[in-house]
Amino acid sequence: MKRIHTKNAFLVFLGAALFIGCKTEAPKTEEAETVTEAPKPERKASYENAPKPFQIWVDGRAGTGEAVHWLAEGSVYAYPSGEKLFGMIGFDSSTVIWPDDGEETVTHLTRKTFAYTDPETGEVLKEYNGQPVVPIAYPYQMITYRFENDQIYGDVEQGVGERVQTIKAKNGIPYKVMGDTYIYNAQVFLDFPLPTGTQYQAWENYDFYMHPEDTVDEPHQMGWQRYGSLPRWAGGGPCIIQLYSWRVESHNEFPTNLLEWAKAEKPNWLKPPASVEEVRALQKGEGGPGWGS
Repeated sequence: MKRIHTKNAFLVFLGAALFIGCKTEAPKTEEAETVTEAPKPERKASYENAPKPFQIWVDGRAGTGEAVHWLAEGSVYAYPSGEKLFGMIGFDSSTVIWPDDGEETVTHLTRKTFAYTDPETGEVLKEYNGQPVVPIAYPYQMITYRFENDQIYGDVEQGVGERVQTIKAKNGIPYKVMGDTYIYNAQVFLDFPLPTGTQYQAWENYDFYMHPEDTVDEPHQMGWQRYGSLPRWAGGGPCIIQLYSWRVESHNEFPTNLLEWAKAEKPNWLKPPASVEEVRALQKGEGGPGWGS
């Protein structure tokens, strides 16, 4: 298994996948069903003994055990002209495992998928200038969180076969408290070689807003910005992406166009991996371009 060190590793893969061109096969799971709200599970001692900022982060980002989904929509702009080139929609499905031993790390299991859309109609693009447009689709990512020096660190495990790798976070995620809201910020500076021999470079900024339950309609929110290059099928060149993201607990809360696309094209992504054992099984499967990025 390869080990790579990078800044804020557990946040970088949306942007990296968007522009390297990740293409993977769907995990072999049963077709997803609507997730219904369930009572919160009994808390383990590892949770009860965790610092409050860490509890709020894990609860907000990965849930309390039942599946949660972070939905996203936004736009891709040419730089420096500002021309809107594409829309974008997508989501991730997540769950969490708190350890029995308080000294161990928290495990976040997730899958994510994103599609480019027509900037005017919002229709998911399958072709652009004669080139196929393939949705980003990660069958799994396994993130382990820890709280050190008043910051949150997350190491990401991903890939299949000989390309399974663990990306170790060197820098943590700081947070601020504004009233009753916790804000977690990460700036990510990406600079690494690609198998093609070129260098992948980008800047990304993530702001997660975790509000107290019942104080706003959407208590879990995120804003994301990125400066980097367009994918090869879009002609390359510099661009800006801006996404809004928010969390839901049920498929019934998905926007209609996103849910219809997911059910038709990516039904298996409507559920997170059920266990670490499922992740290990997926790691033995066949991956596609982008896994080792």
